[in-house]
Amino acid sequence: MSATDAPTAILANAPKLGFSGKLKAYVALTKPRVIELLLVTTLPTMIFAARGLPDIWLMVATMVGGAFAAGSAGSFNCYIDRDIDKVMHRTENRPLVTGAVTPREALIFSWGLGIAAIAILYFGANLLAAALGVVAIFLYVVVYTLILKRRTAQNIVWGGAAGCMPVFIAWAAVTNQVQWPAVILFMVIFLWTPPHYWPLSMKYSDDYNAAHVPMLGAVAGGKIVSVQVVLYTWAMVVCSLLLIPLGRAGIIYSVVAVAAGIWFLTEAHKLHRTAQRGTLTSKGSMKVFHGSISYLTVLFLALAVDPFVGLPLLG
Repeated sequence: MSATDAPTAILANAPKLGFSGKLKAYVALTKPRVIELLLVTTLPTMIFAARGLPDIWLMVATMVGGAFAAGSAGSFNCYIDRDIDKVMHRTENRPLVTGAVTPREALIFSWGLGIAAIAILYFGANLLAAALGVVAIFLYVVVYTLILKRRTAQNIVWGGAAGCMPVFIAWAAVTNQVQWPAVILFMVIFLWTPPHYWPLSMKYSDDYNAAHVPMLGAVAGGKIVSVQVVLYTWAMVVCSLLLIPLGRAGIIYSVVAVAAGIWFLTEAHKLHRTAQRGTLTSKGSMKVFHGSISYLTVLFLALAVDPFVGLPLLG
């Protein structure tokens, strides 16, 4: 892995951090907000797979191992992208840009966190969960960051598969296999990623263009992007409903999936209409971005509650 190191002047003037400051810098490398979102999908998937509460230590091991795997991938990403992070205003305060952490420290930390993640998943869950953790890190670090991100406007579509892996890991931790309900949940997140990320890249299009990163939201106009957002949202909502006949989802999940799906479709179509009129603003695109987070959170919360109600929609 190679990238242009931070300028000598930045490293020379790097802040002298105490223990707490250094710890915060290492935590920032892991992209904790991304980890939070991934964990939102992990625990509900485990509960749904077990049709109740799994063993407490299994839940802890899977959540911690999954968080470490995501943190390792995020840290590797910061290491590889440190050259473009210093160009973009959105990322100019990341630890490798400010000099709070050196590239060598970040690389050692990334490997250490990744190894710890796989060990925790292996000993705390099973071999399949650990193997899927390896795949998740590989997809984000190699497929997305190293291969796709700087080469194609479809980078986030295929690279986003890494963000879908927590549901596979969670399902495998409980059942020691990957079954159709897990595949459906994987596809829900896979189809959710473009409507989630492309509106964000529309707001920060100047950043991505300055860094020569061809995010679709940055290189294509709002009219084109909004059409893609609507199409992916429709596919996502339809896919979420497949869990009713194929995953034996009950009344709680079914009602929430329909209601949340209609709401998010409405927001996607609003984005499309304003984009087609040429009146789309960054506030409008960010409303869809934040709405996508609310949608996924509510959907997986319903997934977690559903097994305890015991009212299957279909017999």
